[in-house]
Amino acid sequence: MRALSSEFAEYQWAPSTAELARRAGLDPVQIMRFDGNVPPLPLPSSRPAAIASALARVNEYAHGGHPFIREAIAEYAGVETENVVLGAGADDLILLVARSFAGPGDTVAIPSSPTYPLFRVAAQLAGAEVGDEAPVLTFACRPGNPTGALEPLPSARPLAVDEAYFEYADDPGAVGLIDDGVVVLRTFSKIFALAGARIGYALASRDVAAELNARQAPEPVSSLSVALALAALASPPDPAPVIEERERLAAELRGLGFAPLPSRANFVYVPVADPGAAAATLLATGCVVRVFEDAVRISVRDREDDDLLLAALAGEPPAQKRRARYVRTTVETTLRVRLALDGASRVRVGTGAGLYDHFLEQLAFHAGFDLVLEGNGDLETGAHHTAEDAAIALGEAFDRALGDRKGIARYGDAVVVMDDARASAAVDLGGRPHTKIVIDPAVGLAPHVLASFANNARIGLHVESTGDDAHHVAEAAYKATGRALRAAIRSESDVLPSTKGLM
Repeated sequence: MRALSSEFAEYQWAPSTAELARRAGLDPVQIMRFDGNVPPLPLPSSRPAAIASALARVNEYAHGGHPFIREAIAEYAGVETENVVLGAGADDLILLVARSFAGPGDTVAIPSSPTYPLFRVAAQLAGAEVGDEAPVLTFACRPGNPTGALEPLPSARPLAVDEAYFEYADDPGAVGLIDDGVVVLRTFSKIFALAGARIGYALASRDVAAELNARQAPEPVSSLSVALALAALASPPDPAPVIEERERLAAELRGLGFAPLPSRANFVYVPVADPGAAAATLLATGCVVRVFEDAVRISVRDREDDDLLLAALAGEPPAQKRRARYVRTTVETTLRVRLALDGASRVRVGTGAGLYDHFLEQLAFHAGFDLVLEGNGDLETGAHHTAEDAAIALGEAFDRALGDRKGIARYGDAVVVMDDARASAAVDLGGRPHTKIVIDPAVGLAPHVLASFANNARIGLHVESTGDDAHHVAEAAYKATGRALRAAIRSESDVLPSTKGLM
């Protein structure tokens, strides 16, 4: 086996979520990864149904390669299919380019520190040295990782440009230079939220792309990854919300006395006096950041998660424990819940199920919860699966947040009047699920969705709602249930609410 350079250091992955949770004394569901530079949720296109067809043929090779994904990438990037090279993420393509252009005795130039460590790893695995004297290949990272800077392109050729974050940069990138000795490296891991699928692509001139393809593995990406990437490219995500949140996060950090560097990526680089200590303080609250010699790098997630990190940096006391983070995935749906029982009625439900999102929002608002319930489902077949699974996910999160139910009031009831409608609700949080729901006249799935929540929350729920307008009658039922829950979850003592039955 050929010896590696004495300076070689293999790429180091961050610890697993389970390991970080163990260190912090938290449940893994409480860990928020601000260190991976990936979105907090999969795209709607990542439903299990997206890979159903590929899964049915998973026993077969993709004979002839993957022409459809090459065509889709070419259209997205504005090139020809002959310019496309597939790889298992940008990392695979960085390694491919290094071994294709460099070998023992050669020199490869990489960006100045701090930069993505795989550039050095790739050069050394190819047997080359890292330096600036007569390089046979130069790597650039644009926007830069970890700083987020958008530096001018080097004039050196051949040049490989890592554009993992280019969609966030409001810049055309280097694709227009592929016939001038430039290779562009991109990934589906970042804006397309497919980090676990391990798929990326390089863009190069026809001759260079042909050489890279000849040196690549026969089938470097799986048919399942290709199916997910095709579904994502059918409706590319809009980077604008992430860019807006990035600027808000940076402004809030400046308000706390930090000086984040200007960023054109989906993260911010924040110089601090003691990065290790800052990261340890954040980990105690469940927030994981990437540590560098003089700074921490913080991935942009969304307002709710980012505000928790900002609160931890501000030294605010940890929130009360009765909270849960939960992901529910089925063939038809993917739902993610962030729930705090001791909240301030800050509620957002966005699954696309319209009316049922509204009903669940009313339940959570009147219960006093803080709730973010997001996700997607097979709405093209109707709202049934999405609405039902959203209610189930909320119920399961509620059950987790309530914990052992020790010290709660257990019982609660409420009456809500809404114009022509009158609803009464009574709940028992003793742990034995049972529902008796009368909504008359009923609108769509309203009784079923409410029962799905109650059964998975392990509560007893009796609801009776009547009136003239079906929408008002259903909405009043959900509001009354929320009001009853508000009373039942309050802490009254330190004893269990029941000594019999399943808790």
